[in-house]
Amino acid sequence: MTRLAGKTALVTGAARGIGRAFAEAYAREGARVAIGDIDTARAKQAAEEIGSHAISVPMDVTRQDSIDQAISSTIEALGGIDILINNAAIFTAAPIVSVERSDFDRVFQVNVAGPLFTMQAVARHMIARGKGGTIINMASQAGRRGEPLVAVYCATKAAVISLTQSAALNLIEHDINVNAIAPGVVDGEHWDGVDAFFAKYEGKRPGQKKAEVGKAVPFGRMGKAQDLTGMAIFLASDEARYIVGQCFNVDGGQWMS
Repeated sequence: MTRLAGKTALVTGAARGIGRAFAEAYAREGARVAIGDIDTARAKQAAEEIGSHAISVPMDVTRQDSIDQAISSTIEALGGIDILINNAAIFTAAPIVSVERSDFDRVFQVNVAGPLFTMQAVARHMIARGKGGTIINMASQAGRRGEPLVAVYCATKAAVISLTQSAALNLIEHDINVNAIAPGVVDGEHWDGVDAFFAKYEGKRPGQKKAEVGKAVPFGRMGKAQDLTGMAIFLASDEARYIVGQCFNVDGGQWMS
């Protein structure tokens, strides 16, 4: 299928996991994709494996100069940006009494400031270009409610949902459509780190938390990155033009809204 034929996309944090799945799906749908990631070697490898529809651009979402250069490189290579997916994010966990300010600052820089200022820079390009566009922010079920050990991460994802709503109302007058996707628990190499946090603070065996959360999903298993691609394609397509400022749960039934 070619629902995104003729469109160009920048996906942040796309060297692996969910971001890479998005890049692959967009390329299959006919879009040209820039894989933005701080891991330049892995981003380059991903682009090469996806093929002629993909390029890689170095991108550190905590640095404005890096954001600007990644956007500039994408525009130069692909001719413009029609779609942005703010996917880059990091995870942390700790009891409230153990949260460290440095960790708080680091996670908010990546998970909140990163999407905000990437969205800002891409929106400026889209407005100047005069062709509108689509922005998709990656939220999480963690942004829907707090969790005992995940206060900082939950707060960042709640902020992403709020930013999505505000940006959507502000940018739709320029024909820039902003929405979000809220995954549930998605399997992948990043879950090794998540599992390690819970092993530390809950005294669980390695792999125990992962097994427990997978079993608790109404669908019967953890999500896979590929489970999210249908929504990402739909929101970037012309079929979703009248959907503004929404956050869609793609979580196997874990959260109802």
